[in-house]
Amino acid sequence: MSTRPLDGKVRALAFDVFGTVVDWRGSIVREGAAFAAKHGIRVDWAHFADAWRAGYRPAMQKVRSGELPWLKIDALHRLILDGLLTEHGMSGLAEDDIAYLNNVWHRLDPWPDAVPGLTRLKNRYVITTLSNGNFSLLTNMAKRAGLPWDCIVSAELFHHYKPDSETYLGTAELLGIAAAELMLVACHPDDLRAARPERPSRVRCARPPRSGRTAGAARASRVCRRRCARCAPARRCASRSRAGCP
Repeated sequence: MSTRPLDGKVRALAFDVFGTVVDWRGSIVREGAAFAAKHGIRVDWAHFADAWRAGYRPAMQKVRSGELPWLKIDALHRLILDGLLTEHGMSGLAEDDIAYLNNVWHRLDPWPDAVPGLTRLKNRYVITTLSNGNFSLLTNMAKRAGLPWDCIVSAELFHHYKPDSETYLGTAELLGIAAAELMLVACHPDDLRAARPERPSRVRCARPPRSGRTAGAARASRVCRRRCARCAPARRCASRSRAGCP
């Protein structure tokens, strides 16, 4: 395995988590199906997962605008979930069952290449999360999935959500490095665009569309592993830094 640096200046890789490292949609659909079978309810869990995720940005904006106080992501997920349960006629569930369902975000499964890719990168770089997920969520997820982070950085530490600049600059400060020595790895273009003025390097990891893995995505994964092992755990990589992908 080559351990050539991505860039001579890069010392740490900060990973977005939801979508980049873990398959949030597939995980919720799988757990939702088991939950529905246990409770005798019928739900389109693909639609439910999409609606739950769609409420994420509006909920964060309510915090930014002052309409809501600072809330960690678990609390925002619960606000959205409560509305969805009513919408789907699931308001009769016990509180313990609702809390268990809300904590599905702690139990998301990693993409198949995530753990080996992170383990490989860990040999050369400090690897950390940089996620809006709260600290306990990211800790529980890493413990369950075996994600080999050197440390966990959560937006909760800054009381700012991505893409606020405090999250990118704060991560570099916590690690004791310059922003230019930090590389952000994400599958979300808006995350990468937002980081640009803060000067970290950026690598985009294109994951399968939210509708699920396709044969094309699987082929892309094989091409990525052959051509761009340095960018693992990406499927296809479009570098936003001088490091580039070959």
